[in-house]
Amino acid sequence: MKQANINHRMTEIWRISLCFLCLGCQTIQSSFESKVESEFKKQPLFGLTIVTESDIRHMPTPVQKYLRYTGVIGKPKVQNIRITFDELMYQNSNSKPMVSSSDQYNFLKHPARYFFMKANKMGIPFRVLHSYSEEKATMVVRVASLFDVVNLSGEELSIAETVTVLNDLCLFIPSALIDQKITWDPVDRLSAKVIYQNGKYKVSAFLYFNEKGELVKFVSEDRSALQDDGSLRKLRWTTPVRDYKEFNGIKVPTYGEAIWNDPAGDFIYGKFFLKSVEYNLKEQNLK
Repeated sequence: MKQANINHRMTEIWRISLCFLCLGCQTIQSSFESKVESEFKKQPLFGLTIVTESDIRHMPTPVQKYLRYTGVIGKPKVQNIRITFDELMYQNSNSKPMVSSSDQYNFLKHPARYFFMKANKMGIPFRVLHSYSEEKATMVVRVASLFDVVNLSGEELSIAETVTVLNDLCLFIPSALIDQKITWDPVDRLSAKVIYQNGKYKVSAFLYFNEKGELVKFVSEDRSALQDDGSLRKLRWTTPVRDYKEFNGIKVPTYGEAIWNDPAGDFIYGKFFLKSVEYNLKEQNLK
């Protein structure tokens, strides 16, 4: 009887623990969904306009070639986007990958980005939420869905996330490169420097293209890496990409890596596999 009571109590403890885990998962996911729905209300679709050759005349030659290659000429300008990925994430160079999936929304009129990642490691759920709007960024990493091991905000993070937004524009929303927030410095026939300013934050990157016209690498000196002590350290950030495929008439890369170019050695902390891209969604598409 005593063993039966112990087993019963252990079952109850496990059941209650699962309830807390599920509640924590739902809480951070609900926050993501709420932020996205709120942004749709603030930035509804307005009159769609078409990208034309005259829109790209001011750009460096390799960038013009890239936009023609991706197929944005003659297509509507993008006002919002939803992207989904599968990922392999690495804690350090020697660690086994953590399998994850993510859901992301970007809004362009007033730059906003919401990125929600779900992962499990050794049976323990991890949830990550990056939020960027009104020139401010926050980052929450929740482990076991019960407590936050990372909860960041502030200017350094906002600068870093501004770089991430620029990366999204270059890789997945090429029509957005005609935006007035973006300026250019020509480099050579296969590269160019892009400068992006959102409010007080100004960041830049070098873009590298192949002969085909594909963007194959994005490199920025303006992003910061999260350290073990919770601080942020500025490091060169590189995202090589490949395997372009067409989604809704636009060619985008379907595989990419996120690399910190540390003086001690490059660290590939993420491998991203594109699942889907949707452009110019209406609010009801969330349902």
